[in-house]
Amino acid sequence: MLGTGLLGLSILDAEPPPTAAIHSLTAGAIGTMTLAVMTRATRGHTGRDLSADHGTNAIYLLVTLAAVTRIAAAFAADWAMPLLIVSAGFWITAFMGFVLGYGPMLLSRPQARH
Repeated sequence: MLGTGLLGLSILDAEPPPTAAIHSLTAGAIGTMTLAVMTRATRGHTGRDLSADHGTNAIYLLVTLAAVTRIAAAFAADWAMPLLIVSAGFWITAFMGFVLGYGPMLLSRPQARH
């Protein structure tokens, strides 16, 4: 919703920059949905409860922070590069969190459902 709003505003006016809208849609919406599908499918196919634990919530928070800092970089010319680096760090940490938290589930036998 934020991404489409920013895109509409960027079409109507010079502010906000179109890159903020595009990164809101890609880094924010697509990144979050990619993690959501991966976590849901992993939990379901390995027989685990379909609820987010603390680790899952942490990776969702990290990918959201990556998107927010990426969007902020589009508005802050002087801070663009540091914000891009921070955003990349959040993004990498989120997906590494998935690998570390969900990799063992994918490499082990499925649990029996109760």
